[in-house]
Amino acid sequence: MDLGLDGRAYVVTGGTRGLGLASAQALVAEGARVLVSSRSAEAVTAAVLALGPLARGLVADNTEASTAERLVNECIAEHGRVDGALISVGGPPATSALDASDEQWRAAFESVFLGAVRTCRSVAARLTDGGSIGLVLSSSVKAPVGGIAISNGLRPGLAMWAKQLADELGPRGIRVVSLLPGFVATDRITELFGGAPGTESVAANIPLRRLGDPAEFGRIAAFVLSPAASYLTGCVIPVDGGSIRAL
Repeated sequence: MDLGLDGRAYVVTGGTRGLGLASAQALVAEGARVLVSSRSAEAVTAAVLALGPLARGLVADNTEASTAERLVNECIAEHGRVDGALISVGGPPATSALDASDEQWRAAFESVFLGAVRTCRSVAARLTDGGSIGLVLSSSVKAPVGGIAISNGLRPGLAMWAKQLADELGPRGIRVVSLLPGFVATDRITELFGGAPGTESVAANIPLRRLGDPAEFGRIAAFVLSPAASYLTGCVIPVDGGSIRAL
C-alpha cells in the first residue's frame, strides 16, 4: 500500500528515542520528511544521523511556552511545509496516587498536557485540508496502569481534549487521532517494571504473550498520519497486543 507520505513533512516531538523515534523511522521509510525534537542535543544529533537525509532536528523542551512555535517554524524552514505532527513526550515519574507531590503534578502537566496542547494549537494553525495530528498517549486512557498515578490522571483528559479538537478541526479537513500504546519494549517500560523479570511477568498477561516492538507502533503511527487514513479522526487506537480488556 502506498501511504501517500512521499514529500510530506511532519514534526515529531520526543522523536529521538522510543516510540517517537520508531514513528519517525516509519515516516522516513515512506518518503516523508521529519523534524524530530528532544531536550538533549546529543540525542537529536544521533537521531538525525540515524534517520538520514530526510530528517532534521531541533533541541527543544515542551515545557517552554515558545517551543510549539519554534517547532513549526523550523519544520517549514527546513522542509518548506508542515503536514502534521506526532506529539510524543516522556512519561511522568512513577508514583502512587497519594505520594505524587504538587511539584511533580505541575511539572507533568506542563510537559505531558500543556506542552501537547500548545503544539497542537501551533501545528493546527498552519495546516490545510489533509493535515493530521497524532497524540501518543497510553493505555491508561482506558484503564489505570499501576504505579504511574500522574500519567493515569493526565492522559485520559488529554484524550478527551483531542476528541473535541477533532470535532473543531474536522470541517477544515484536518484529522486528530490518539494512539494508546500498551506495553512496548522501550526504556520507559524497562524502568517501570525493573528489567527483564518484571517485563516477562507483564508479557504473560498480554494476549499475544509478548511486549510490542517499537517498530510495530511506528508503522501504525505513520499510517494514521498518512493520507491513506483520510477518514480516520476523533478516535483512540490501542496498540497494546490486546491488553486493554474494555471495548
